[in-house]
Order: sequence, then structure tokens, then C-alpha cells
Amino acid sequence: MNFEEILAFATRSPFNQILSLALVALTVAIVYTEIARLFRGYKALRPPELTHLVNSENALVVDLSASNDFEKGHIAGSRNVLPSSFGPEHKLLAGAKSQPVVLVCRTGQTAGGAAKRLKKAGFEKVYVLDGGVAAWQQADLPLVKGR
Repeated sequence: MNFEEILAFATRSPFNQILSLALVALTVAIVYTEIARLFRGYKALRPPELTHLVNSENALVVDLSASNDFEKGHIAGSRNVLPSSFGPEHKLLAGAKSQPVVLVCRTGQTAGGAAKRLKKAGFEKVYVLDGGVAAWQQADLPLVKGR
């Protein structure tokens, strides 16, 4: 199949035009998403990778959940910081610029923005738990209740 045959298919009917446009749009969206992921500055971890990072490099795990959600269940050893008071200058992060810092939230949506702020402030090893605490639970890993 050559380019002329593809072009002939795409222009044959309105339905083929719609299909061709949809294919192009999806391809562009996938390429954009992958390029953005490469340049975001932090890495997403799965639960087993987080466990390994904590055990091997003594990573600092910061949970950005609301206080009541944190008390209902959090990853052992994680420290709770509210998103409203979180920032590179937070006392918990003082002296942790070269230490691995893993940001965790309930679903993995909030932590990305916080990770970008840390990378911009010069933190060297910034990670986000992909899927958040929900992914941790889905992997059948334990949560600690209370403070």
C-alpha cells in the first residue's frame, strides 16, 4: 500500500474522511502525551517500585491527602502534608533535595503538579506513585490507619 492508495481511501467517502481524521487525531494525541511524559521531569512509580525505592534508598514518602483520608489509611512511613501547605520550602522537605522524594495522593492526580514544583525548585529525584493510594490498595499492599 502506498501513499496514493491511502489518500484515495481517505477521500473516497465522508465516512472514510472521518475515520482518517480520527486516526490522525489519535496519533497526534498519543505522540504528544508520550513526549510530554518524557519531559515532565519526574518519574511515575508502580507500588512494587515504591517499596523497592523506600527499602533501598530510604525515600521520603509524602502523602498529599486530606488529613481525614490520611487517617483512614496511608502507606507505612509516609508523612502527611496538605496540598495547600505543600511546597519546596516545607520543613519536611528541608535537606531532601538530593534524597528520593515520592509524592502520593488518593488517585495519582494531585501529586503530578506537586512533583513539577519540586523539580522546578531543584529537587533531583522526584517520583509520583502512579494511581496513588488506590493503586497501592489494588496491589493488595497494606495501609496503616491513624496518624
